[in-house]
Amino acid sequence: METLTLKSLRFKGYHGYYKEEREQGNDFEVDIIFSADLRKAGETDQLDDTIDYQEVLRIIKKVMNGPSVKLIETLTKKIGDQLFDQFSTVASLKVSVRKLHPPLDVETAYSEITMQWQR
Repeated sequence: METLTLKSLRFKGYHGYYKEEREQGNDFEVDIIFSADLRKAGETDQLDDTIDYQEVLRIIKKVMNGPSVKLIETLTKKIGDQLFDQFSTVASLKVSVRKLHPPLDVETAYSEITMQWQR
């Protein structure tokens, strides 16, 4: 089983528990880690034999640019469910969503949630 990782995909999103977050927006990062049999792609050099980054990005953008949600847990689950459904050859999937500079009274780099899917 091989691992394919897309790290720190950056988005401006209008998600958050507080109304101001949903109106003013915040910066988010998304990490995706796929576990799948990708050796055939290494032999054939064909996009059809691997995970198409453009399709992955299309799905993530649809969620991140879609209707506002209150929790990063909701974003993470939506992204993971859709990716896991789309790529049936994936054995496992890990999705992390980070909200950069969450609205706290102390300096904070980010808040993050990670969820996993397994076949």
